[in-house]
Amino acid sequence: MMQIDKLENFSKKIKGKLVFNYDLKKTNWFNIGGKTKVYFKPESLNELISFLKEFGKTEKLFILGAGSNILINDGIFNGVVIKLGKNFSNISLLPNKTIVAGSASSDKNLSSFALENNISDLEFLSCIPGTIGGGLRMNSGCFKKEFKDILVSVQAVDRTGKVLTIPVSKIKFSYRGNDLDKDLIFLSASFKGKFKEKRKIQEYMQVIKNKKDFTQPTKIKTGGSTFKNPIKQTDQKVWELIKKSVPLDTKFGDAEISKKHCNFFVNNNNATFEDMKKLIEFVKENVKLKTGINIETEIEIIQ
Repeated sequence: MMQIDKLENFSKKIKGKLVFNYDLKKTNWFNIGGKTKVYFKPESLNELISFLKEFGKTEKLFILGAGSNILINDGIFNGVVIKLGKNFSNISLLPNKTIVAGSASSDKNLSSFALENNISDLEFLSCIPGTIGGGLRMNSGCFKKEFKDILVSVQAVDRTGKVLTIPVSKIKFSYRGNDLDKDLIFLSASFKGKFKEKRKIQEYMQVIKNKKDFTQPTKIKTGGSTFKNPIKQTDQKVWELIKKSVPLDTKFGDAEISKKHCNFFVNNNNATFEDMKKLIEFVKENVKLKTGINIETEIEIIQ
């Protein structure tokens, strides 16, 4: 049972936003989802720590970033959705080409900051439509680079409100994942690059942007890459497996496969959670049937 009375009292003591029965549909790129019983947007780290000390061990929590790779149930999320705001999105420069970025800052803003400071190796972030927190959680990457390749350390807070600093040497990374506790809430991270002329950084960023725009859909209601590449099972990309296994005009309601990239699924108008979930399951089952390969979702499904 949620502690509604205690949560109401807590909301009166803070400057941040804590509201009940909050609509999640507009908070994610699929534009799909129902409501959460509680939505909390802390004003400061102190407010977040206070909240966790009081409710961190008793309430179901979900940390919402840019919403670029999640599919949310149309029903009620029986817990607290936490959204870290602008006070968790600061970016600053340290010596030796090291940058500290708040977990709510966008990957694109971090790459732009690196560009302005003549720091290379972070260009790939300009093509990832998420936040630093989400990128850390899933070891996001593209164009042969991942978060792990530039990471120095992570600052996080646990469910008891304790702040931790974790060096990259203590983290075991995998393809689109790591061994960090799922209950940790990321606060910020430090990244290391190297000096390069701004013009050369800009040129490379333009090259990869052009490649992305040519191959991936933009300005539509999608969740990004739906499935991970099954790198342990085959050298084939997941889109190749989908293309040979599934009719690409397959639809469930308004949920359909992108005509530009078949690993991107699209809410063409007013798709429901069930429409999109059926499409995901249909593709997964048919790839297994036709190729013998079991593919896993890259997007996170919130029940």
